[in-house]
Amino acid sequence: MTDWKSLTITLGHSPDPDDAFMFFAMAAGKIDLRGYRFEHILQDIQTLNERASRGELHITAVSIHALAYILDLYALLPSGASMGDGYGPMFVAADRQAGDLPDEEARREWLRGKKIAVPGRLTSAFLAAQLYLGADFRHVVVPFDGIFEAVRSGAADAGLIIHEGQLTYARDGFHLVRDLGAWWKETRGLPLPLGGNVVRRDIPPEVRSELSDILRASIRYGLENRRPAIEHSMAHARGMDVPLADEFIGMYVNGHTLDYGDKGREAITGFLGEASAMGLIPPVGKIEFAG
Repeated sequence: MTDWKSLTITLGHSPDPDDAFMFFAMAAGKIDLRGYRFEHILQDIQTLNERASRGELHITAVSIHALAYILDLYALLPSGASMGDGYGPMFVAADRQAGDLPDEEARREWLRGKKIAVPGRLTSAFLAAQLYLGADFRHVVVPFDGIFEAVRSGAADAGLIIHEGQLTYARDGFHLVRDLGAWWKETRGLPLPLGGNVVRRDIPPEVRSELSDILRASIRYGLENRRPAIEHSMAHARGMDVPLADEFIGMYVNGHTLDYGDKGREAITGFLGEASAMGLIPPVGKIEFAG
């Protein structure tokens, strides 16, 4: 029998201020780790999605989109959610007129005629874009932090932005075409599920439960000790000042993050269910929450 406390648990998450905030207490030894050792592996979400498809990490952040392809290897943890509750990935353009389109159909028609820079085909942003525009919209994959430049240079006509770009696009001279999180909330009445944490299924249930408790305790510590957690996160803030980083973290680390709750579970089931019905992802069945 494997002694999991004699091993180093690999923990993958993005080098973003919201993930740094969530895992601050674990990284800084602020909570009881119950004898487990963790190696924090910081990589962009598309890379983590790909690594999860190979079962490489014990625990990792993934896009909810990617979850559809890894359910044989991983179970979804009940804490660690990134939910866009009325906000989320955004289509933006440098063309000012694109920000003044009169209605939903005009936005869709404009976007369908353009080449759109997207941050990865396994991201939840990409799946939401497919639900909005249809499966075959023209796109080019660009690292998330290169999307503004791809649009500015003319390599793409519009960009699908995630992370802090949702707060900085106007400052950087771009115009909002459509916020997919707002669209989802308006049409489904639910938050848009973007990311979550998963744990490998080959880890025994009692160990998974303890690991789940540790992750939840880390998130709770950050929410209850916001200032030091924010200060820790600033190393990953990519040009944001403290107030802006605080605003961004508040968007994606909140009550949903401590536990999906019934609304969050409904959101995930609905999002993946619609995508499956359109043939965009494999059938997912009932989502198992570990711990």
